Amino acid sequence: MKTTSKVPQLLSNQEKYERSHRRQQYLITAARLLILVFFLALWEFSARKGYIDTFFFSSPSKVAACFIGMVKDLSFFSNTGITLLETIISFALVFMIGMVSATILWYSKKCSEILEPYLVILNSLPKSALAPLFIVWLGTGINTIIVAGISVAIFGSIINLYTGFKQVDEEKIKLIYTLGGGKKDAFMKVVLPGSVPTILSNMKVNIGLALVGVIIGEFLAARRGLGYLIIYGSQVFQLNLVITSIIILCLIAMGLYQMIQALEYYYKKKI
Repeated sequence: MKTTSKVPQLLSNQEKYERSHRRQQYLITAARLLILVFFLALWEFSARKGYIDTFFFSSPSKVAACFIGMVKDLSFFSNTGITLLETIISFALVFMIGMVSATILWYSKKCSEILEPYLVILNSLPKSALAPLFIVWLGTGINTIIVAGISVAIFGSIINLYTGFKQVDEEKIKLIYTLGGGKKDAFMKVVLPGSVPTILSNMKVNIGLALVGVIIGEFLAARRGLGYLIIYGSQVFQLNLVITSIIILCLIAMGLYQMIQALEYYYKKKI
């Protein structure tokens, strides 16, 4: 009787926790929106009162007008669409190459000892310095931009994933070997499941880095995209276009991050 009487109490405690968690998330979301609204109001107020020069700093109303103009002439859809496509392709390739490379390094200790210093050196290189080389090798176009996006994130991704693989509980791996399993069994049944939080965390970082790399590529080798609009706007002193493009980039980064965060939330809820 004692055990059955505890079940409703446990369910009640769980419901209380879930309600409390939802309430906390609502408060966090409301606080974020309040900060954003306050910032926009202060920006608009400063522009209207002449505290800031709208030629250099624009204003929310001018940004809104520029955005509406971009939507009307369809430049918003073409430029945002190409940047988003390049970012997603770069991110997907970084994820696949990173996972395969980190797996190979985990499988082969000798290979990891040889290549690890090179990965650290390549990761520390300023990737913007490589962009002109990509243009020489690949020409101008989407291929160069995607490679630029990959170059910013790939080496750090491999290092982080490999480090995560190595930090999985060694005792569990030994147990697999004791039960007659091989290295493949240890990786698939222990290392990979145990590294899911690391993989998701790595994805959060990489989606932003891929976007940064794509914009660097668009600065130098594009005739479309938000990076191209930023460079073009600065050259012809259309700073409203520059600031509008930057804000659109922020919204894209936020949306992509929220997608990865939703995936992480689903994983945590599942376990």
